[in-house]
Amino acid sequence: MKFSIIVPVYNVEKYLDKCVQSIVDQTYENLEIIIIDDSSPDNCPAMCDAWAERDGRFRAVHQKNAGVSAARNTGMRLAKGDYIAFVDCDDWIDCD
Repeated sequence: MKFSIIVPVYNVEKYLDKCVQSIVDQTYENLEIIIIDDSSPDNCPAMCDAWAERDGRFRAVHQKNAGVSAARNTGMRLAKGDYIAFVDCDDWIDCD
C-alpha cells in the first residue's frame, strides 16, 4: 500500500527542511512525496529540487502561483498512491 504525501510550498524557507525531514523519517517508507512549489519567491524552489535529487520518493513540481488549494489539487492529480495525505509546509509530523 502506497501513500502519496502532498506538500504545498510557498514562502516557508525556514520551515521546509524540518517539514520534509519529518516525512522522510517516517517508519512507514512506501511513500510518494509530492512537493508543489507555488512560485515561492524565496529559496524554496531550489530546496524542493534538492530534496527530489536526494530521495527518489520525492517529486518536485513548480507551478505558477495559484494558492494552496490549487497546489493541493495539482498534487492530487499527480498522486499515484492508494491513499493521499496532506502536510502543510510549515508543520512537521511524528515519525510513526
